[in-house]
Amino acid sequence: MTKVFSVLLVLAMLVQLIRPLGLPGLRKRADFWKIALLALGLFAVAAMIHPQG
Repeated sequence: MTKVFSVLLVLAMLVQLIRPLGLPGLRKRADFWKIALLALGLFAVAAMIHPQG
């Protein structure tokens, strides 16, 4: 499931670079890093919920 999320978030970052999404906080092309921080946070939560091992 995290692979699906990672692909979707990378696609969202690419779309943001090409044409900004227009959402609050994502109005400029340079705001793609905010999507990356969201992804990092989601993966951290996923790792805490479902640890490997």
